[in-house]
Order: sequence, then structure tokens, then C-alpha cells
Amino acid sequence: MRQDQAGFATRAIHAGYDPAEAQGALTPPLHLTSTFAFESAEAGGEMFAGTREGHFYSRISNPTTDLLERRLASLEGAEAAVATASGMGAITATLWSFLKAGDEVITDQTLYGCTFAFLRDGLTRFGVTVRQVDMTEPDALAAVISEKTRIVYFETPANPNMRLVDIAAIADIARAAGAKVVVDNTYATPVITRPIALGADIVVHSATKYLGGHGDLVGGVAVGGTEDMARVRLCGVKDMTGAVMSPFTAFLVLRGLKTLSLRMARHAASAETVARWLDAHPAVERVFYPGLAGFAQRALAERQMALGGGMIAFELKGGHQAGVSMMNRLALIRRAVSLGDAETLIQHPASMTHSPYTPEERAAAGIGEGLVRLSVGLEEVADILRDLEAALEVRKVPAMA
Repeated sequence: MRQDQAGFATRAIHAGYDPAEAQGALTPPLHLTSTFAFESAEAGGEMFAGTREGHFYSRISNPTTDLLERRLASLEGAEAAVATASGMGAITATLWSFLKAGDEVITDQTLYGCTFAFLRDGLTRFGVTVRQVDMTEPDALAAVISEKTRIVYFETPANPNMRLVDIAAIADIARAAGAKVVVDNTYATPVITRPIALGADIVVHSATKYLGGHGDLVGGVAVGGTEDMARVRLCGVKDMTGAVMSPFTAFLVLRGLKTLSLRMARHAASAETVARWLDAHPAVERVFYPGLAGFAQRALAERQMALGGGMIAFELKGGHQAGVSMMNRLALIRRAVSLGDAETLIQHPASMTHSPYTPEERAAAGIGEGLVRLSVGLEEVADILRDLEAALEVRKVPAMA
């Protein structure tokens, strides 16, 4: 079977690796080396010049990270990938590679807090203009995009409020203006959404989350065309950030990919059950989950998402203090700011992941002060619901007489 014709789960396990090339080792070897010996001085010179393939220093490439990159490119339907030390490493290395003073980036209103801080406080210090628009309305982008726009950047679903952006519609507008589309696909993963197929140029991930899947690593990846990824590797990573993924981290992400499709199916099935339960609870004001029939962007979710995903956002009646009180009563569910782990995790964005926003900026981005973010894990869903029920019991609103 040709690997490029195999299904997603098969490629997640096999793509890019032949045990016969590693003395029959079923699991790809871990190459813990910083440097590589050349067979000749000429060979070394050719590798440095880029006229000969090969590894010469692990800040540039390493056999273990190279395998991870090829496998992730296959899963995202792209030509190439670059592994990085963190999700923010992937984002910053990508943006630094394509921007200079005088250029413009247009982003959606809702972004992960550290991404927002980098754009607002990082890029703008070097003469890059950053604009935010409501990309749930593609016409809002069309109204402001200009010849100075180099990058159009967004998340879908957005962290933390689950807003969706129509990738194909935004890509059409950006392409007509000559801008690249960069999509953060961390929440969805390529199991659920493949932005490249919908017109995006580059996809970024925090591999710390679902790709790794076990809460034991920090990593990132950028995925896209061969030329774009060469630029990200040699400019954004090698020269600008040094955000190099370690071979051991790559080894762990490769392990995580083997169960990615199974885990995402379980995360999504449990999350839909939890979202429906929350939606019917009298203490809950509103639930944001793409798999709910009442989700405002349900039609778009059905077009570009294969599953609803493992993330839920919800607001309790009583706002911020109600959310804090509920979280403090949980026993099984952990209060933690990451997501995509086997453990169910919960956090309060306004005081945690999205604290870089001012209250006014959060309001504009649709991040309510009482919004709670829930990453549904792999425990038995009945146990997750039992924990939520106990924590919400005192919040039940009595029926009207």
C-alpha cells in the first residue's frame, strides 16, 4: 500500500517510516545528537549550501524531528512542516518569517491570550501594524484588507469562546489581496478540520495539546508549502527565534499521533454529551459547543468540522464568582490552563489564559468575565458528569411557583 493513499489513522502510525531502514525497529529511533559527521568536507559544504540533502546540526534538522514533520504534513494535507519548541514558537517563527516594518497583519477579534500579547506588544514594537476585525463576518475583512496586508491570522474554533471562522471564505478574500492565511488548528486538529484543503496557506499548532495528548511535553508545529516552510525553518526558527523542538519531544509527539484519531473521537463524543447536559442545567446561562443543534454557527461547523471537538465554553448564572465557586468544588476535574490532555481540565479565561486582554478588549472579543473553559478528557463521561453535578448542585435555580 502506498502511504499517500492510506487513511488518516494509518498515516498517523506509519507515514514516513520504514522499519527496514532502522534495523527493523518497529518504533522509530530517537536521535539524541546535536551534530552529525560528514563523509567528506565537500559533502558538508554542499549541505550548508543547501545543494545536498542531509542533517548537519539539530538546530536545523534531526532525523526524529524530520519524521514528525513529514508525518504531520501528511496528516494536514500539506507539502512540508517545521517542528518548534512550543506553540508560540510556531506562531512567532511563522510571523517573523513573513513580516517586516510597514507590513500589516489582520487577525480575528478572539485569539489565545499569549498570541494576542505577541501581536499587540511584540510585532507592533517593530513597525508592523496589527488590525483586529470580526472574521465571523468575512465582509469585515474585505472592508479593511489592503496592499500592505501580508498575513491574515485566526483560530477556528477560537480560544476560548468557540467562535468559528469560515476558512474558505476568508482565504478567498486574502488570496485576492495577495495575503497569506495562517490558521491556528490546535482546537480542531487535522482529525476534525484541514485548513489547507479549505484554502489556508499555513497551519500552526500547539503540539502540547491534542497532538501530544498526554500533558507531558511542550511543542509546536507549522505546516504549509515547501518554500514557505523552508523560510520558516531558516529564518523564523534558525535565525529569529531559535525555537527548536528537541528530538525527545518529537519522539513523544510521534507517540501521541498514533492514537490521535481514537482520542479525538472519544474527546468529541464525551464533550457532546457534557455540552448537552450543561445546556439543560438550570444553573447554566449559555453553552458554546459546535456539536449542539442550537450553536449559533452550526451550519458552518457542519461544513468544515468532522466532529464537534473536545472543548466547551459555558457561562453560569451568577457570572465570574459563580464560575470560581463551581470550579473550587470540583474533585475529579482539574483546574489547569492547558487542554487536550487525557485528564478533564477547567479554567477561567478572564483571570488566566486571557488575562493579557484588558476587560474592554475581552468584551470586544466576546470573552465574558464569567466564561468557563472546559477541556473534556478521556475519563468515563459518567464520572465527568457526576463531578459537574456535585459542583453545580448548590447553583440550581428553583423552578418558578
